[in-house]
Amino acid sequence: MIERIAIFGMGLLGTSVGLALRAGGFRGSIVGWNRGAEGGQTALAMGAIDAVALEPEQAAREAQVTVLAVPIYATLDWMERLAELLGPEHLVTDVGSTKGAIAELARRLYNTPRRAAFLPGHPMAGKERGGAALGDAKLFRGAVWLFTDDPQARRAAQGEALAQSWREWVTAMGARSLDLDAARHDELVAWVSHLPQFTATALSALLEDEVGDAPELKDVGGRALREMTRLGASPYSMWRDIAMTNTAAVERALYALEQRLAELRENLRAPGLRGEFEKANQFRRE
Repeated sequence: MIERIAIFGMGLLGTSVGLALRAGGFRGSIVGWNRGAEGGQTALAMGAIDAVALEPEQAAREAQVTVLAVPIYATLDWMERLAELLGPEHLVTDVGSTKGAIAELARRLYNTPRRAAFLPGHPMAGKERGGAALGDAKLFRGAVWLFTDDPQARRAAQGEALAQSWREWVTAMGARSLDLDAARHDELVAWVSHLPQFTATALSALLEDEVGDAPELKDVGGRALREMTRLGASPYSMWRDIAMTNTAAVERALYALEQRLAELRENLRAPGLRGEFEKANQFRRE
């Protein structure tokens, strides 16, 4: 069904989508566009795409499916631009880490019999660093690819067929799909993805201030330090948009963690400390 795909954003996720499609058996055309020339050329050399698009709007018109693998505000911008260019024979999808604003804009601009279809998506996969050179055909294997589709969408028959076909290609890439309401999605990822990131960022920044210049740091810091600070290497350019589009949910999670840390501090020499370790162990077992 899908024979022509355009990927906007040849960073880690966009390049990995191209590589994973090829590994999953896709034999059609994949064209990539990137704001900077280097990412597109790297993805081309890796075999993730067949060509670098010089005119992204034209690439989207010629494709059946356009995958937006760019930061969230750039995704919203492209959604507005493409809504005027594409028709019911097109599908647009994304890989954004928050879905509220994206799903709302999709409701206003897409998914009617005379407009392009839009299928909001979010693969729960990635690395602490980005860039096309880190693209990986196996990145989505065993991962969950979340969809926050609008149950009230009234797509054209072509758009509905493309959306179903894209879901099948997600499976071919090795992922397992799961549907969630957009609000529930943003609430859950604030706890299981965004809170760990911001905790690692705060911890890494604190350690840089307190012991970053300690000559013994490499000798003393072991596996625990590496595991707890690995996400501290993540780029601000991506997480800025996440913080700004899921602010309330992230704030609630951070505040709850602040309260928990205060309770932990107060129980360092009290029986309550045992209970925290037991509860933490239970979560890990589950």
